[in-house]
Amino acid sequence: MKLYEETKKEQEIFRGRIIRVHVDDVLLENGSASKREVVEHPGGVSVAILTEKNELLFVRQFRYPYKQVLLELPAGKLEPGEDPFEAIKREQKEETGTVGSCYIPLGEVYPTPGYCGEIIRLWACRASGEPGELDLDEDEFIEVERIPLDKAVEMVLNNEIPDAKTQIGVLKTAKLVEQGKL
Repeated sequence: MKLYEETKKEQEIFRGRIIRVHVDDVLLENGSASKREVVEHPGGVSVAILTEKNELLFVRQFRYPYKQVLLELPAGKLEPGEDPFEAIKREQKEETGTVGSCYIPLGEVYPTPGYCGEIIRLWACRASGEPGELDLDEDEFIEVERIPLDKAVEMVLNNEIPDAKTQIGVLKTAKLVEQGKL
């Protein structure tokens, strides 16, 4: 088995401000033809910001696809050509008014690999002091919330935080703290 699908033809269906959607004709490894629907996304970044009191900074915001307010780690999409590490520092400042130190990369997350090419790069960091003034986009409305790290882990394990990048960021950060690395 090669575990590979060869793209034979790509047909763009939609191009928006953030995503592009196309349907591809593919050749499977057994010689059969199939179709794949793909959402292209520029990727994103997220950061687990840990305070001096071992509290994580979260943001609450309305997420339109789910029609509900979600509790998430600060995050944002990458601009074309933007360095992911610079993007996370920008998003952190915009969404929490904090500046971090001791950044540790937590890896990449493929949130929906069945149809979307989005990659989210994760970091954890320390931040001192109180959150400062937010610098949000015109169409962005969030509330910043502090939650003790242990409580955040419990919330993930109790299915109170459905966001995948946040679950991963919280659990990896907790492990780094447990190991004395953050």
